[in-house]
Amino acid sequence: MKRRTFVQGLGATAVWPVAARAQSIADYPARPITLIVPYAAGGGNDAMARGIAVQISKILGQQIVIENRGGAGGSIATRQIAKTTPDGYTLGIGGTGTLGVAPTLYPDAGYDPRKDFSPIGLIANSPLVILVHPSIPAHNVRELISLAKAQPGKLNYASAGNGSGIHLSTVLFAVTAGIELTHIPYKGTGQALTDVIGGHVAIYFCSPPPAIGLVKAGQVRALAVTGATRSPIFPDLPTVAESGLPGFEAVLHYGIIGPAGLPRPIVDKLNKTMREALASADVSNRLAVEGAEPMPTTPEQYAADIDREETVWSAIVKKSGAKAE
Repeated sequence: MKRRTFVQGLGATAVWPVAARAQSIADYPARPITLIVPYAAGGGNDAMARGIAVQISKILGQQIVIENRGGAGGSIATRQIAKTTPDGYTLGIGGTGTLGVAPTLYPDAGYDPRKDFSPIGLIANSPLVILVHPSIPAHNVRELISLAKAQPGKLNYASAGNGSGIHLSTVLFAVTAGIELTHIPYKGTGQALTDVIGGHVAIYFCSPPPAIGLVKAGQVRALAVTGATRSPIFPDLPTVAESGLPGFEAVLHYGIIGPAGLPRPIVDKLNKTMREALASADVSNRLAVEGAEPMPTTPEQYAADIDREETVWSAIVKKSGAKAE
């Protein structure tokens, strides 16, 4: 299911054309750009796209059309991004789940994260917040681990889909802690949180923004953050590493990619625009609200980051024995 949102740039009055026509690189962008988010609306990937799209739109003077296309841990939409015409008018959000996890978790993912894309630049990274339903008798990570060890496989956890960064971050936690949890995959953060709030699922590793109001309202209990340092959004929450698992860190990365073969002048223009957007107060403030840290990079630095992410997370997939369900 596709969800389309139009983000209007300053001075942009172009109407979406019925039939796109070829445009020269020098004129780029001469029409709206589609930015594909490979997950349902409401999660971290969606927040990163919307956090930067408005400013990019302003700088380029063209609309950014955000399309949410969920399914198979983001791999379906990411495969579609790889197969689009490399003209700069269809881009996508690349994240830990789609570029680091899915190629190993899904044998038929249909793309190579190193070869099938033109990395444009990183947007930001973000830790997760470990949430539990208030009925769960655990008020910190140590108590959660003890509870899980006493009841192997009884505690379940939600994810935003098989292969998502949330899924594998929880797998990493379980492997590191030596516990067994039961996975309940959903089609997005919204559905997952609904069942956590309702008490149907015990645990959810959540992007910070959706967690804030729920924690304040007492609908869920926050135990820790998964980053190396405490989150400014939850300054009183310890990290998982502080809470009994030294060295633990699970931080999700988000960037913008295009299909392989994207002309270098277009890559450079988009990268320059991204870096300018990330330097703006509007974007940095919005990302801070999302609990994310801006990460301006060159295309080459982002390519190196994709390589590292795939190396790290593919090893976690193999070690854990996680399978696409």
